[in-house]
Amino acid sequence: MKTIVLVLWAVFFLVTPALVILLCRRFRAVARIGAILMLYFIGLLFGNLLIYPFEGAADMVFPLQDALTSITVPLAIPLILFACSFKDWPVKKAFTSLIIGLISVCAVSVAGFFLFRSHLGDEAAPIAGMITGVYTGGTPNLAAIKMMLGVDGGTYLIVNSLDMLVSFLYLVFLMAAGIKLSRKFLPFGTSETGGGNASSVMAMDESQMYRDVFSRENRGGTLAAIGLAVLIAAAGLGMSFLITGGINMLVLILTLTTLAIAASFIPAVRRWSKSYDVGMYLVLVFSLVVASMVDIRSLDLAGGFWLMCYIAFAIFGSLTLQLLFSRLFRVDADTAVISSVAMINSPLFVPMIAGAMKNKRVIISGISIGIIGYAAGNYLGVLIAGLLR
Repeated sequence: MKTIVLVLWAVFFLVTPALVILLCRRFRAVARIGAILMLYFIGLLFGNLLIYPFEGAADMVFPLQDALTSITVPLAIPLILFACSFKDWPVKKAFTSLIIGLISVCAVSVAGFFLFRSHLGDEAAPIAGMITGVYTGGTPNLAAIKMMLGVDGGTYLIVNSLDMLVSFLYLVFLMAAGIKLSRKFLPFGTSETGGGNASSVMAMDESQMYRDVFSRENRGGTLAAIGLAVLIAAAGLGMSFLITGGINMLVLILTLTTLAIAASFIPAVRRWSKSYDVGMYLVLVFSLVVASMVDIRSLDLAGGFWLMCYIAFAIFGSLTLQLLFSRLFRVDADTAVISSVAMINSPLFVPMIAGAMKNKRVIISGISIGIIGYAAGNYLGVLIAGLLR
């Protein structure tokens, strides 16, 4: 019985993105919502209707969810980067956006500490440190700072749970309205943004993507791209175990990115025209699985109200501050938003939001910023907590 359930869920996770793509092609209203946002809603709905209300279901399905999230992104990143051109990568804009992002997160974390510390008690300073670390890097930074500061296990769990909820809402906001609003507020589609004209920035046409991936003409290149992505993912895992003795996200993503960028300069790899489509399909699977892992019922929203307010203030406040600074320093809209995503949600979510933007030009900037954020998160988190104590 358990095997049948897992097979059904595996089919659901792997096939539903294809059905949503067909709906996007057939119905204009669905296409306007976008495949990724649709899959987020479907995952959230099915997870909270069919997994979490039933005793033992979550424990049964979680290994499958964990396996899919662990497999899809390490394979998707190389496949996507094979098709990206790095000759015109706006390094200066990316570096400026990185500095703006780090300053924005630190400033908002400190401001939130003074706003909410009377409601957070003695853990206010460590919480500020964890929030700084997790929103400049990712969940590994949150766990590391928890250990370095000796934060209570219960506090860590509620911070982690509420972070997952508010971060999820942040991504939904970006895909539903935030990207469009940022493009009205910041430069977008101009030559000075490093994106060419508006039509060239919108480089991902969903109506044309995912077609003929395994046709006779493209089959060889598609299979070769998948094979090379598997080898690169294996090399990333091997390097991670060699250096740290386990799976370290910083080492893994850095290795994946470096090898994939190097491969993208090989003419034969550049001719694998459908590698990008396969990578983005894996991102769609990842989006569906991640949304299905959000258990709304398990969150103590009443008990953690002020902490949730602090987290929401940190996420949306840092985004607002980043957009304001980006306007001052003339950073384009998509670079600013992808930088925020790379820090708030980690580099793993960069391809997802680039897909929602329909702009693959910002992927390398987002992943690079996220990698540096991973490296800086522990230092900044501990520093902020120490100063506020």
